[in-house]
Amino acid sequence: MENFLQIFLIAASSVIILNVIFKKFEIPTIIAYIVTGIIISQIYHFNGSHELSDIAEFGIVFLMFTIGLEFSFKHLLAMRQEVFLNGSLQMLTCGLICSFIVIFLLGLKNEIAMIVGFTLALSSTAIVLKILNDNADINEAYGKKALGILLFQDIAVIPLLLIVEIFSSQNTNISQLVLTIFISAILLLTLLYLISKYLVDRIFRFVIYTSSQETFIVTILFIVIGASFLANNFGFSYSLGAFMAGVLIAETKYKHKIEADLIPFRDLLLGLFFITMGMQIQFNIVFENWLIILSLILLVLIFKFIIVFGFLFLYTKKSIALKTAFSICQIGEFALAIFSLLQAKEMLDIKIAQILIVTSIITMILTPFILNNIRKITNIVEDITLNSNSNSYIQDKSELKNHLVIFGYGHLGQEVVQKIKRTGIPYIALENDLNLVELGLSRGENVHFANVAQKETLKIANIEECAVVIITFNNENKLEMLCQILTSFSRPIDIIIHINRNLEKFLFSETDKNIHIIKSEKVLARNLVQQAIECRIQKNI
Repeated sequence: MENFLQIFLIAASSVIILNVIFKKFEIPTIIAYIVTGIIISQIYHFNGSHELSDIAEFGIVFLMFTIGLEFSFKHLLAMRQEVFLNGSLQMLTCGLICSFIVIFLLGLKNEIAMIVGFTLALSSTAIVLKILNDNADINEAYGKKALGILLFQDIAVIPLLLIVEIFSSQNTNISQLVLTIFISAILLLTLLYLISKYLVDRIFRFVIYTSSQETFIVTILFIVIGASFLANNFGFSYSLGAFMAGVLIAETKYKHKIEADLIPFRDLLLGLFFITMGMQIQFNIVFENWLIILSLILLVLIFKFIIVFGFLFLYTKKSIALKTAFSICQIGEFALAIFSLLQAKEMLDIKIAQILIVTSIITMILTPFILNNIRKITNIVEDITLNSNSNSYIQDKSELKNHLVIFGYGHLGQEVVQKIKRTGIPYIALENDLNLVELGLSRGENVHFANVAQKETLKIANIEECAVVIITFNNENKLEMLCQILTSFSRPIDIIIHINRNLEKFLFSETDKNIHIIKSEKVLARNLVQQAIECRIQKNI
């Protein structure tokens, strides 16, 4: 008892201290739990014990129940393209590529390599969704695409668990085994559905009338563990039963109350799961295989990124494809659960399991740094890809003098160009989205593909001979970078900027008299052009 209290005290203090430290660096609490597990395992030498595997299994059960509870068929139908098209493409291509990677690096048999490969294709729902919500990016275009793929991955966990059951069985007759599992699954689903429809509702109604919060929570735990036990008796894993229980409860009128009451308890249990993951890391194996782990991390991250970016780039904007690919290139928490399950069923030896678990954890640690800086990273990648192309797309405009230069050919930029054309003033518009450039060229407008962050590209556009510059985008990072470049020229350049409410703090006019700020939201294009004409007239006086 004293030893248990000592372990609890060390675990609690480690979680508190690590979360305080990690919060400053915006690292998720999941990582603090994993590090806590590592600390405990090093102090008490828990590595590889059967008790540890049992605790981890208990954590997996509540992880799967949580995902099942958040599952919604209506949500899936509303996002069917993001979920079923993008999700299936990501899982299929990433799963196959990762299977070949583990065959090459780890020498796994084909059937085990397929399970491991498709498991590596999973991303971290817990970390990604938390950061997307915290950064208010969940409703952005890339956030929705990432969410759709993550939802499909959550669904894909179920067949993965079933495949593990099939290959871990001692039955050599695969067709008979598949038929047995199929019949068992139908019976289990039917039984759980009937219990959910006719028994669970009455149980919850009776418990709610008692007005006892403790009784309600104990009832939830009873249902989760009962469903897990029932699934195990049908030959399935405990976690699969917990997921089914979550899905069935999610369709009841008690879903929101269960979610609200279970959040603190759920987070502690999930924390327990991640602590057990950290406790299972054996550093002697990690140090002996660090080169393999590093190679696996790089290959998985790179190929998952390339694959997602590749198919999204076919029908969406480059920046959206880049952000989505960066956001889901890591390995997820379900991978930890499946690798632990494979090890428990002796389908993976301890060395391979350790390599895979540590690889997954490191990619999860990298995720917050990627997501919290995703716009900067995307801008850098776009700039690099534009460097080799910008000069070949933009023509020499040295004959232009006293002209207007418009940065950005989005919706506002297009309006500005239309109004400038009516005045007859010479102009040139620069845009780094090739689709928008092609749109402008199809309209016969003087739009050119260029990296506006390159000073040399701006010189090719004869920027020093222009009358006025109009900036039509309001991305803070790009705006600041461009203004710094423009104000670095020896000849002063009048710059007209539209600033929305979110960027009111970003007032260049306080430091530079050549920068003119337009705040009006009405007839914005006309105001920008009018200000440009006035500046041009004054320059010619």
